[in-house]
Amino acid sequence: MFTHVMIGSNDLARSRRFYDATFAALGGGPGKTDERGRLIYAHDGGRLMITTPIDGKPATAANGGTIGIAAASPDQVRAWHAAGTAHGGTAIESPPTERPNGSVVAYLRDPDGNKLTARTRATR
Repeated sequence: MFTHVMIGSNDLARSRRFYDATFAALGGGPGKTDERGRLIYAHDGGRLMITTPIDGKPATAANGGTIGIAAASPDQVRAWHAAGTAHGGTAIESPPTERPNGSVVAYLRDPDGNKLTARTRATR
């Protein structure tokens, strides 16, 4: 259904440090920069793109929005959370936890305030 998710950033270098670290924790590679200077992360069939807003106004986080990122294991969720908090992210809600459906979930805000979650698939 989706081709990609695009979010805004006010500091692409800061975003690169954060997302390179969190995607490395999930087994992904560093971001690439396209001809417009946008960061592009491709991982497990999905694409996350990060850009400065084209209208020249400050980037703001979506109120009520969350970007979900697939993790292969509970250890990856914990590594993602640790990498994110070590690279400018803010832990929100609770530390990585197992949900009633068996999935392991963690939440962070990136340095620009975008809400992210890494989670494993449900096991029950």
